[in-house]
Amino acid sequence: MNIRKLLIAALAIALLAGAFSVPAFAQQKTDIKVWIAFTDARLDWSRERAAEFNAQFPQFNVTVDGYANYEEIQQATDLAIQQNNPPAIVQWFEVGTQRARDFGYFKSIADALEGRTEVNGIPVNFDDFIPPVVDYYTLDGKFTSMPWNSSSPTLYSNVAMLKELGLENPPATWQELEAACAKALEMKAALGIDGCVTWPNHGWFVEQWMAQRNALLANNGNGRDARATEIFLDSEDAIAIMAWWQKMHQMGYYVYSGRQRDWGATEQAIQSGKVPFIITSSADTANIGNAAKANGIDILTSRMPYDADKGWTGNLIGGASLWLVDGLTAEMEEGALTFLLWFTNTENIAGWHKATGYLPLRNSSVDLLEAEGWFETNPNFLTAVEQIRGTTVTPATRGALLGTFPQTRDIITRTMEELMLQGGDPAEKMQAAKAEADKVLAEYNALYE
Repeated sequence: MNIRKLLIAALAIALLAGAFSVPAFAQQKTDIKVWIAFTDARLDWSRERAAEFNAQFPQFNVTVDGYANYEEIQQATDLAIQQNNPPAIVQWFEVGTQRARDFGYFKSIADALEGRTEVNGIPVNFDDFIPPVVDYYTLDGKFTSMPWNSSSPTLYSNVAMLKELGLENPPATWQELEAACAKALEMKAALGIDGCVTWPNHGWFVEQWMAQRNALLANNGNGRDARATEIFLDSEDAIAIMAWWQKMHQMGYYVYSGRQRDWGATEQAIQSGKVPFIITSSADTANIGNAAKANGIDILTSRMPYDADKGWTGNLIGGASLWLVDGLTAEMEEGALTFLLWFTNTENIAGWHKATGYLPLRNSSVDLLEAEGWFETNPNFLTAVEQIRGTTVTPATRGALLGTFPQTRDIITRTMEELMLQGGDPAEKMQAAKAEADKVLAEYNALYE
């Protein structure tokens, strides 16, 4: 074969090989950056799911980065958007919802989907979410962000101490809790406890008790009919909650660690047997149960106690959701939507619940867990599910929307600390708190009206 024929043959082989190879542009993956406010095992779990997603959808490359808390992730998002280098998906806490609307960083899930019923073979089914969750994240009639880590506060009881106190069931109401605490303090030395009950000094618990009473936290339908302009911190219900909390502390029933927002001390108190009861997030069901068991303590969960004189309407969800950043390229938005739908599908939501205690937000996930016998062997995980599914959806239980919600929580938390450590009249303190909270809210609203 002469040189000419050799060159022709070589060219033919090269062309043939090229015909069966994947073009260079098709081999490029679309990077999808996801930011979440976890740096512990929850980050590990999320990265494991991302790796599974990338294997199933090789056209995308999802990476998950963790931040220490919701405030830090908001600051990082602000900076990234200013630098025109944002992630595609951001975890944003529930009380940041109004800010998310006002900042203009995000695109609603409904607008991004434009009526599609599936994305890359993954079905869109928002009706599958538990109603209170859908109602919280539906704004102006549109589904805005993807629910993920929602929680609800529950009562954790030391089973052995319940028996010592002669209780067949955990306290269901404030009044029953007071009675149990009176007896616990009589047996304080025998039980080896520091007090009866604790929960973090955090505004979230006041919000929960307001919802239980079907009481609005803010005007204009809790900020959902129109932008909230007034916060009802001086309402009869708000004052009653703060007065009861103050009384519990004065009686020696409530144990205060001396630090605001001290979630760790609350968990440690029940895990180490220093109190018979705590109230904290259902998101800690797995951690608390495992740590207590390591200390030889059995834990039982039950619903958050309510004021029997006011009845129970329901509880709020806590936690956060996943928001889609606006202004992404078409490829990035497609990948982000695909991941959001896959990440929150029936199986993944069920697995997330098992790993943490966060609510299984899909009805199909609850059905799957029931079919697996999960709740039969892990009944403590069912409490928050039943509490939220039993909630009557009203403007109060949907939760308030405030552009200054984090600051309002800080005002409530600081006021409660003053009432415990310095005393004073709850009505006067809450009137001052309202004036401060309303002033901050008015200044914020002026920026967006």
